[in-house]
Amino acid sequence: MSSEELKEQVLKALAEIRPYLQNDGGDISLVDIEDGRIVKVRLEGTCMNCAVNQLTLKSGVEMTVKEFAPQIEQVISV
Repeated sequence: MSSEELKEQVLKALAEIRPYLQNDGGDISLVDIEDGRIVKVRLEGTCMNCAVNQLTLKSGVEMTVKEFAPQIEQVISV
């Protein structure tokens, strides 16, 4: 998969999870994809200071991204 295709798949994954974050007054944006394995995202709005944002990141965002792009090893918030 090319880097452009990978980015497209990651963006699709984020679009899938975005409505859930927006329901809680938050959002998410793609910052970078490092070495084709690590996705860097920015949590926005209420998600920035939410006590469960790391849980959201791991169980929701990372799991969804890996469904769309299995080669991704980790999703981190920057």
